[in-house]
Amino acid sequence: MKGVNELMGEDENVQSAFAEMATADRPATFNAVRHLYVHIPFCARICPYCAFYKTLADSSQTRRFCEALLREVEELGRRFLIRPETIFFGGGTPTALNTELLQFLLTGFRERLDLSQLREWTVEANPGSVWPRKAKLLRNLGVSRLSLGVQSWDDELLKLLGREHDAAQAETSFHILRDAGFSNISLDLMFGLPGQTLSQWEADLARTIALRPEHISTYCLTYEEDTEFFLRHSRGEYREDPESDAHFLERAMAMLEEAGYRHYEISNYAQPNHESAHNRGYWAGDDYLGIGPSAFSTVGALRWQNVCDYRAYADAILSGASAVGSTETLTAEMKRTERIALALRTRDGIPVCELQAWPAESDEFLKLGLMTETNGNFVLTPRGKLLADSVAVAFV
Repeated sequence: MKGVNELMGEDENVQSAFAEMATADRPATFNAVRHLYVHIPFCARICPYCAFYKTLADSSQTRRFCEALLREVEELGRRFLIRPETIFFGGGTPTALNTELLQFLLTGFRERLDLSQLREWTVEANPGSVWPRKAKLLRNLGVSRLSLGVQSWDDELLKLLGREHDAAQAETSFHILRDAGFSNISLDLMFGLPGQTLSQWEADLARTIALRPEHISTYCLTYEEDTEFFLRHSRGEYREDPESDAHFLERAMAMLEEAGYRHYEISNYAQPNHESAHNRGYWAGDDYLGIGPSAFSTVGALRWQNVCDYRAYADAILSGASAVGSTETLTAEMKRTERIALALRTRDGIPVCELQAWPAESDEFLKLGLMTETNGNFVLTPRGKLLADSVAVAFV
């Protein structure tokens, strides 16, 4: 991977690589980029477990930042044929932007992109930043799906996580979204938290099910570098417990599937026809463009990441320079490895032919009951899902 200064010095080579992938002279149905990710790094509070690029909101910089996002959209539109089927605003907290800036930003996207093929537009939100006027604006401007970061319905666990909301506020936010007309809402939950009990987790699942969101994501806490939780883990204050985590996952699978949610990826459950089209694009290895600081893009064999500094990002974009911070060329082996690891996490699994190079490993997992063969694909069993990472490692 190359740093931003080195990359700027080789700008002609990067521009050439982009030019070879650009498809503006081709029919709209050929090789269009169909997935966009937009990173909004601003947060009202920095959560101690989160490793994504984020920063406290600075109201003096947010308008300029949004202008840079729209300028990057324009520049990418000159390089690539963009016909988005999915758009995902993540963060950070996109809804940390005020209503006027959200209107400016979303209207700008609508003016600059051909959205005739758009079928899913997701915006992540924290319960502390959801208000009726803002929710109605998002719905009126074409956002079709909200992902609400509840994380837990236990107020003590929310304090541990450094969240700015409590359980009552999270439920109020859910109903605000419903009242605004959103019929596709995802709720995020976390398990494996320090001190969290199985009964607390079951209560979180039960309260979530009672609200009947269309989609539920359940994430096991991981101790990521550059976070407060990682430091506390390294000091021995927090400990990982894989056996306990497996019990949490088992209960999630049992309770959510019994409630009618399909377990379509290790961390994700959905009612019929409400799986995340955006995430399925990632898992299938589709090309995608990332907009904003720290955002990754992958088109063909080229992957690049924007600088992880929103001020440097805005300075570069608005001055007509590149905001790319690093780039790499993906080999066929790298793409194969990613494809196997991601596909095994999904309900559909991986075609049997993709694992022909590992007959012994495949047979062993079949005998152990960790995988099964269904419709020409190898698919993880419920037991296999508990060991998904270990299974994937055997093939990569």
